[in-house]
Amino acid sequence: DANAKGWDALAWNFRSCSGEMNKTLRFYHSGATDDLERVIEHAHQLGYQSIHLVGFSMGGNLSLLYAGRKGRDIPVHVKSVCVFSVPCDLAASSKRLAERKNKIFMWRFLKDLRVKIEVKALDFPQQVSAEDYHKIKNFQQFDDRYTAPIHGFDDAADYWEKSSCKPVLKDIRIPALLVNAENDPFLAPECFPYEEAKASEWLTLEVPKSGGHVGFIDINCDNSYWMERRVVDFVTAIIKG
Repeated sequence: DANAKGWDALAWNFRSCSGEMNKTLRFYHSGATDDLERVIEHAHQLGYQSIHLVGFSMGGNLSLLYAGRKGRDIPVHVKSVCVFSVPCDLAASSKRLAERKNKIFMWRFLKDLRVKIEVKALDFPQQVSAEDYHKIKNFQQFDDRYTAPIHGFDDAADYWEKSSCKPVLKDIRIPALLVNAENDPFLAPECFPYEEAKASEWLTLEVPKSGGHVGFIDINCDNSYWMERRVVDFVTAIIKG
């Protein structure tokens, strides 16, 4: 849809999420706005003067966190941010995923993360160990053992607090659209920032009844996703002013 509009689309992956492991001890986490900033700077150096951020899930949190941290100092070439299925409150979302009804999702996440940890343990045996990984049952245990110490946080709670976008939504100074489905199994009530959106002239919150977690599809003739069309409509409105 973006290409059809004559726009270039640049997709980037979190560290270790491209299909191959990155080479440093650090991998990815929800607060790594410095990585996003490097991507934005690279695009700008290539000549792009109008950059619109689009993200989903963790990438959505990262995009809003970047915009909020930058506030009034955000680069003039970053024009807007449009995100979907965002765990704005990482602590609340982590606790929601630890609930019994979400056990299958939690199991899948930890299974995928185990592969990354085993590679890191081989590459950095002094800093990372995969021993007794099977005892980890939720994100708090994973983040306490791996995410926090590897990336300079005190513990899981410190990581969640410093990496959640919700506290900085009030500081965003570019047009921002956040779409979180009412039936998203990953999102706790704290992940729906109604008050923050109401108080902000920059942030718009949309809460469709359905869509689950990044499942915004509908039946149409051109095989496009509703989420993609919503992005195009939002960015088009920003461009037209």
